[in-house]
Parts: sequence; structure tokens; C-alpha cells
Amino acid sequence: MALLALSLPALAAESGDEVAELIKPDSTISAGFGYLSDDSRRFGQYTGLDDEGAYGLAEANIAHRFDKTGTWILFEGRNLGLDNRDLQFEVRRQGSWGIFLEYSQIPRLEPFTAITAVTGIGTPNLSVPAVSTPGVPVELKTEREVFGFGFDVAFADKFDFQLRAQQQEKNGERIFARGTTGGTGLFQFIPEPIDSTTRMLETTFGFTDKKLQLSGGYYGTMYDNHNPALYITETGGATGLGGFTPMALPPGNEAHQLYLAGGYSFTENARSTFKAAYTHATQDETFILPSPATGRTDLGGVVDTTLVQAGFTARPLPKLSLLANLRHENRDDKTPVVDYFTVTTGTTFTGENEPRSIKTNAAKLEASYALPWALRTTAGVDYDMKERNYSAVRVVSARTETEEMSYRLALRRSISDTITGSLGVIRSLRDGSEYLTTVLVSGATGSNLIAPIHYADRERDKVQITLNWMPFEPLSVQMVADSARDDYTARTAQNLGPRNGTAENYALDATYVFSETWQLTAWASRNKNKLDQSTCEAASSAGVCPNTVTDPFWQVTLRNLGNSGGLGLRTKPIAKLELGVDLQHSIYDDEYRQVATTPGATVATYIPDIETRITTIKLTAKYALMKSAGVRFDYAFQRWTSDDWTWTSWTYSDGTKLIQEPVQTVHFFGVSGYYRW
Repeated sequence: MALLALSLPALAAESGDEVAELIKPDSTISAGFGYLSDDSRRFGQYTGLDDEGAYGLAEANIAHRFDKTGTWILFEGRNLGLDNRDLQFEVRRQGSWGIFLEYSQIPRLEPFTAITAVTGIGTPNLSVPAVSTPGVPVELKTEREVFGFGFDVAFADKFDFQLRAQQQEKNGERIFARGTTGGTGLFQFIPEPIDSTTRMLETTFGFTDKKLQLSGGYYGTMYDNHNPALYITETGGATGLGGFTPMALPPGNEAHQLYLAGGYSFTENARSTFKAAYTHATQDETFILPSPATGRTDLGGVVDTTLVQAGFTARPLPKLSLLANLRHENRDDKTPVVDYFTVTTGTTFTGENEPRSIKTNAAKLEASYALPWALRTTAGVDYDMKERNYSAVRVVSARTETEEMSYRLALRRSISDTITGSLGVIRSLRDGSEYLTTVLVSGATGSNLIAPIHYADRERDKVQITLNWMPFEPLSVQMVADSARDDYTARTAQNLGPRNGTAENYALDATYVFSETWQLTAWASRNKNKLDQSTCEAASSAGVCPNTVTDPFWQVTLRNLGNSGGLGLRTKPIAKLELGVDLQHSIYDDEYRQVATTPGATVATYIPDIETRITTIKLTAKYALMKSAGVRFDYAFQRWTSDDWTWTSWTYSDGTKLIQEPVQTVHFFGVSGYYRW
């Protein structure tokens, strides 16, 4: 008792410090500078830290509370000296109302540099050499500025209202091209100018009492492209190579949604949820060149989407839990169908636009039961059906309906006081209606060899294992592993199309707390995805493959493999010094493995594999010169290497090439001072 009495004041003081920190948290401001050792578009792709040189570093986190009214004034500013800056100002009275303003800037640097003679880049008026012309380096980028406002209020104890408004301004340019009429496979480099405004508005009304909770409101988006078209002028003396001009760019559009969601608790052990929403989306921006043949001056695009879903959970017995969900979504594309282009009878398109309507019906049933020996089993059934529209003349095969059933079984057990694990299996079966025959405009049969992969019949088997292990208090380990295999049913006796696929994912995380001032984390992951498929070239209009030495069957095994690992250390070796170390290494492989399977056929050129490696090191040190002020040192290292061949051998008809450094190594050094109060 004497020992307890002596310890109570210390415990009370520690608890009081924690409460005081929550009531009156510290405010901090910092400022300094950093230096980047080399140019690297990859390192600074989303921060703007891409050019060698000095950068400003500044951050602020300010909080002040008026004790008499319980009103907070909050300000947070991150990366204020960089291109990915973020600011938010907020005034809030606890449990009553709040208002905020926000601003953020998000850059995106194109990692490839264009060596081009095209001029006018960044504007809707481009001049393009009609023949191959030496160029100069041009670096493309986009920048998004976000302005936001929000307000919320709670009243009458059970009601609340929220308003969120945001405007995004996006500017810059991105890689774009057009096909030419000067020959097959010729493309001109015509970078798309980005100058658009997106506005979003959301209002929500809420009601909450002991059994019923409701939330309903409005959500709207409006997109305005200030460059509705590209105008291309050819230079250099040659003519007749160009394609369409002007070329339409993404048109303005808007969508408006009304929704209502909620839940009701019948008893402590039974609850239902629901959501209903209706969305009206339109695209009626005026065409740049009205089409007198159709009499239309705009697309008249209209898509109405209705969503209804309901759920129910219950615990009828202490050991039994039940869950049921139903979902219906109808995306009804009401856009008028118009013949915009004159086409030949041998084509696979009519010149008409094709509305895309789709209905989705989904359901889920699940039961979980506690068994003896600390076991819990969960069984479930998932159902998904999609109905799609189609056009009479199509480029690829289609089916109006697909259905997928999934059966799940999982077992979870606390193996001991320190180990918890689970094992789950899922079997999914997908099929659908009869395939629709592809026909040409003339009515002749088109090629019907392969269906899109999301239409194809498929059997999927998946196994998942999880493990949580805490052998003693400082150490905790989590492991997740899953493996899936897909088997596809081919449409033809020649077994063309996707054949089978696999997906494997493994993840391991571990944390060890040596003491209050030393903590080590480690993680590793492996992801492997593979797909086998077969095809042929020069198939007849009836879908028959020649299967000859000159026109063979082809088989390819596509594989994507990613291996990553990392270490993290947080320590405070002395009272005034805090250290942080993060190491990460990743390897990504893309493999194609193509082969001609027809006897005697050879492959002229194999598609080579691509390997990308990224190594990152981050070091942080904070030293307190006094209780309220100190200095911070930051160091970052990144080495990015890739043998990506995608653009190395490609040249546009105007002579433009896209290049990037295959090895990019940078060091970043930063020093800043901070003040806390």
C-alpha cells in the first residue's frame, strides 16, 4: 500500500500531462532550405523536386483554443517551399460548428523528355513538321491547384448539416498523338494542352438517435475544358500526311446526384442499412464543327444511374452472426444514336455512336459461427450479374449477360495466447449468355475468335492465410499470403484467347520495441501475376486461323513480378536527439515470353523483358537546442534504374522521340530550424 501511495502522484502527473496535451497541443513552425544533387524527373515526379539546386523548406502547425468558448483556431501548412504545398485553416467550436478553407498544389512531371520540333506546345494551336525534323528537349508537366471550403453545424442534439465545395484548376500538357493519312502506322506528336476547371459541391443532412440514423443530400460535379479542340498546322513543305484538324478534346460535362442512406437498429442484435441514389449526368457541349448531315450541334449525352442497396446483420444466437446484402445499379445511357460518319461495307463499325448501358445485380449471404477449441467458421455466397447493351455491328465479340457465383469458407482460430491465424478458400464461377456473332456493315460474318477477358467463362480458386504472432510483448509479427488460379474456357477448338492465370501475394510485417526510445520495423512483400494466352494473325473473316509457318499460332505468358522490402528505425538515444532511418528496395519485372507454337515457325523479334529497380534511403535527425526550439536535418537518397524499351526505338513521323535517363541517382540534403510553443 505504501508503494502504491508513493506511485499515485507520479501516475496522476503523467495522466495530467497527457490530458493537457490534448486540451492544449503544441504549435510548431519550421523553416530552412534543402539541396538536390542532380536532376531526376522520377524523384520529383509528384513533388517538383526534379532540378539540381536549392529549395525552400517551411511548415507550420498552429493550434489555439479559447477556453471560455471552447473554440479552436487551427492552421496547418505542409511543404510550403515546394510545388506540392498544402494549406488548411479551420475555426471550430467543439460539438457545435466548424468552418475551413483549404488550398493544395499537386504537380505531375512527365518522366519522359520529348526531343521535338513541334511548336506551340501548351496551347491549342500546334505547328507540326510533316517530315522527320531534328528537335529540342521539351519537358511536359501538369499542375493541379485545389481550392476548398467547408462548413458543418450540429443542432437540436440529433441533426447536423455539412457543406463541402471545391474547385480544381489543372494546367499543363501531356503526351498525345494523331494518326496520319500518309501511311500505315504513322503518328504525329501533338501534345494535349491541359487547361480545365472541375467544380464539386456536396451538401449532407444527418439525423441520429438511438435506433435510427439517416444521411442524405446532394453531390454534384462540373467539368469545363477551356481547350475544346486542337488545331494543327503542318510545316516543312510536305502535305497530305495530316489527320483530322481540329481534333476534339475532352468536352465539358456535369453530373448531379441525390442520395439517402441510413441504418436502423431493431434490437441490440439486429440492424439494417440502406442506400438509394439517383445520378443524372449530361454532356451537351457544342461541337467545334457542327455536322449538317446529322443536324446535331452537340452529342446530347445523357446517362441516368439508379442505385438501391440494402443490408441486414443479426446475432440470433450468442455464437451465430448473420449478414445479408442486396445491391441493384442501373446505368441507363440515353444518348441519341446518330450516324456521324460514312463507312464502307467491309468495316466493323457503322459510324454511329454506341451508348453503354449496364445493369448490375449483386447479393451476399454470410454466416459466422463460434465452434469449440477457440474456432470460428465463416461461410458465404456472393452473386453478381451484369446485363449490357450491344450494337448490331461490333469490332469484338460480346454477350449481353455475365453471371458470377462465389463460395467462401474461412476458419479462424486463436492457436495460443500469442498466435491467431485464419485460413480461407474462395471458389468463383463465371459464365453468361450466348456470344453474339460479330458482323460487318455488309452483314458478312466477322472474326469471332476471342472474347474480351471480362466476358470470358472463368473458374477461379483462391486460398488466403493470415497469421498474427506476438511471442512476447516487444515483438509483433503479421503475415498475409494468398494465391489464386484462373482457368478460362476458350470459344474455339483452337483454344485461342486467355487460357489460365495465377496471382500470388505475400506480405510480412514485424515490429520490435526495444524500449520507449528504440523501435525497429521491417517488412517484405512479393506480388506475382501471370496470364497465359494464345492468338494468331491473319485470321479469316469467319475466324479461322491459317496455322502456317508464315502465319502461325502465337502463345505468350505475361508475367508481372514485384519484390519489395524495407527497414525502419526510430530512436531517441539522448533526451535532446531523435533519429529516424528508413530503407526500402523494390524490384519490378515485366515478362512477355512469346513463342510461335506452329511447327517450323520462328519468331523474328522477341519482346524483351523490362526490369525496374528502386532503392530509397531516408535519414532524419532532430536536435533540441532548448525546450522550445531546435534544428532538423534530413537526407534522402534514391537510385532508380530501368531498361524500359517502350520508347527507345520509337520515332514519330515528325521526328519526335521520347527519352529518359535509364539510371537516375539523387541525394537530397535539408536543414531547418523549428520553434514550438
